[in-house]
Amino acid sequence: MLFDLDGTLADTAPDLALALNRTLEHFGQPTLPFEAIRPVVSHGGMALIRRGFAMEPDEEGFEERRQYLLDQYLDNICAQTRLFPGMDQVVRQLCQKEIPWGIVTNKPAWLTNPLMAALPMPCTTEVIISGDTLPQRKPHPAPLLLAAQQLDLAPGHCLYVGDAERDIEAGRAAGMSTACALFGYLQEQDRPEDWQADFRLQRPEELLRLLPG
Repeated sequence: MLFDLDGTLADTAPDLALALNRTLEHFGQPTLPFEAIRPVVSHGGMALIRRGFAMEPDEEGFEERRQYLLDQYLDNICAQTRLFPGMDQVVRQLCQKEIPWGIVTNKPAWLTNPLMAALPMPCTTEVIISGDTLPQRKPHPAPLLLAAQQLDLAPGHCLYVGDAERDIEAGRAAGMSTACALFGYLQEQDRPEDWQADFRLQRPEELLRLLPG
């Protein structure tokens, strides 16, 4: 079983929202309510700066703001971040049943690794593929295929769980089963019913029924 990180395995939105609001304050802009920030968290720093400053990446000052945001986030990377309720039970069952599991995220390794080190986990993941592990990122299937290879598993024996359309697209392209985490950071315009995931999950615990006995 492979997981996306932000919005699937872990609820990182509180710490990313704090980082964005500190960035807005630093650059003289009003802060945003948490509810306005949460839906864009899965799409990374660029999406957060777009949301907070109504800027595009080619505009002057965009990259300065994005880097300030990421620095603020790294300084508080696991202050309020937790596994989604019920996810600890899922991970514990994976380990007890000796089912290989791992992380495939578009988050760069310099953020992924300290977060995973700080996040209390029932047991250790066997593979972590970050957004800069390969030249390709999701929705390209290459990161998922590498994870399967490192676990010594055929892609068809893997389930990938994610909360964004690119996650389901990548999983399908890799030949994996897919599950959409509806408890994650979906935006108002998202239509997960059209993503052709094999499963749609309202709660992490629903993954338990997919595990072999």
